[in-house]
Amino acid sequence: MKQFTVHTGLVGPMDRANVDTDLIIPKQFLKSIKRTGFGPNAFDELRYLDVGEPGKDNSSRPLNPDFALNQARYQGASILLTRENFGCGSSREHAPWALDEYGFRAIIAPSFADIFYNNCFKNGMLPIVLAESDVDELFEALYATQAYQLTVDLPEQKVVSPSGKSYRFEIDEFRKYCLINGFDDISLTLKDADKIRAYEEKLKAESPWLFSLD
Repeated sequence: MKQFTVHTGLVGPMDRANVDTDLIIPKQFLKSIKRTGFGPNAFDELRYLDVGEPGKDNSSRPLNPDFALNQARYQGASILLTRENFGCGSSREHAPWALDEYGFRAIIAPSFADIFYNNCFKNGMLPIVLAESDVDELFEALYATQAYQLTVDLPEQKVVSPSGKSYRFEIDEFRKYCLINGFDDISLTLKDADKIRAYEEKLKAESPWLFSLD
């Protein structure tokens, strides 16, 4: 999993509340359990003017000019600014997969759906909860400024604007530790691989019948 320490990036807007996981990645694309291949279909129903289907060549599809993230000023955005209850709906882990492959490293919102929030951490993406008034202030600055960037400092738990203003956010210490070190559930376990192997060898010596194939 990718580590997250300090990230400075272009901000893109998703200025709507209650964005559900079916809007993030529509159900017809959930036919794969691989973590890749979903980025081109992130926000598919908003992003394109036609109906998306698996295997379709997205490069030739007509883009929706009214969708903010299609605008030239937001190309390459790696921080998503959005409204309350982002990621609601079904529990599909494909949603953070799609957003990660789109290029987002952090998402800022007043609130998140619980399962989506948890899935972000498992995929190396940082969901940040800020007060609604702070999010309103960031949206105002974003719309008023071309190439608006923010710096997300996970060790210091703060978002820093170009003016130097800081917005502090809270995060569980264990989740913070895992993100900073790039540990998902598997790599966290493998960190103790030597201890696990030593225990298995000890158990095998003490109870060889447990390892017999007969």
